Amino acid sequence: MTSQNVTGPEPTLTQLIQSIEDGLPISDFKKLQESLALPDKDLAKYIRIPKSTLALRKKRGKFSFEESERLLRLQRLFEKALGVFKSAELARKWLKEDAYGLGDIPPLEYAATEIGAREVEDLLGRIEYGVFC
Repeated sequence: MTSQNVTGPEPTLTQLIQSIEDGLPISDFKKLQESLALPDKDLAKYIRIPKSTLALRKKRGKFSFEESERLLRLQRLFEKALGVFKSAELARKWLKEDAYGLGDIPPLEYAATEIGAREVEDLLGRIEYGVFC
């Protein structure tokens, strides 16, 4: 999902870092938007950019370094949720609904910071392995 040819191999870590530094393309936003079935304004809220800034990014064709990191964070969480739930529909639903293990906060909201995203990943790992405490 991250700046790669759909039929091509996954980017290396070095390539991924370079993509973030260069700014992820707006197409990555659109792919994640489709994957999560979210309106523009909601996904923009989760990556913490105002609607007006999103309009500028669409014209420019790419995001800033910081915005790219936040976009990648959500891409990573969706991919992890997809791996755990084995269904895009279930992954979307889980990411958007209140999660008991996160204090009844939806995972997408909890992931507003890197530390929150790590906690969401940890919870997904516990779900994957059947550890619920």
